[in-house]
Amino acid sequence: MPTQTFPALLREIRACTICAAYLPHEPRPVLRAKAAARIVIAGQAPGTRVHASGMPFTDPSGDRLRDWMGVEKETFYDDTKIAIVPMGFCFPGLDAKGGDLPPRKECAPAWRTKVFAGLKNVELTLLVGLYAQAWHLADKREATLTDTVKAWRLYGPAFIPLPHPSWRNNAWVKKNPWFEEELLPHLKRRVSRILKA
Repeated sequence: MPTQTFPALLREIRACTICAAYLPHEPRPVLRAKAAARIVIAGQAPGTRVHASGMPFTDPSGDRLRDWMGVEKETFYDDTKIAIVPMGFCFPGLDAKGGDLPPRKECAPAWRTKVFAGLKNVELTLLVGLYAQAWHLADKREATLTDTVKAWRLYGPAFIPLPHPSWRNNAWVKKNPWFEEELLPHLKRRVSRILKA
């Protein structure tokens, strides 16, 4: 039996309904990837705007993440260069306070290993938020997101852990000046080198 092609896997994911019974809306898996991609953004899950648009990071968080990486939209959405593979592909809904719920727990075990097996050229994975860090770093991560991001040098060259680029994290960024002074310059240099190679 022939091995499934990467485009066929992506079509299967985009038709996925495994979490349909738990969602407040129809499933709409959102990811961008081609086998040639050299950088992966491993985020959390789509929010309301991304669910509506079908494109990842089409919100202020995306603007901030692109700034952190030092890339323009055209490069960011070139899936032959940058794959965007969240922990949950569908918007999980909102909690009682209006915040996004965690990524659905069915998604990553069903798809993540298969997707990463098809991404054979990846040099760098950006672990955006706690859920991506927990999955990819497992017991190698620190006790908190802040400590994990602060220990970013331990996870290279394969990974760089990041906080979520939400504007809700402005206080976190201000409280941790090393993030903008040390980590972001390194991130921009690394992304630039990979994309230019």
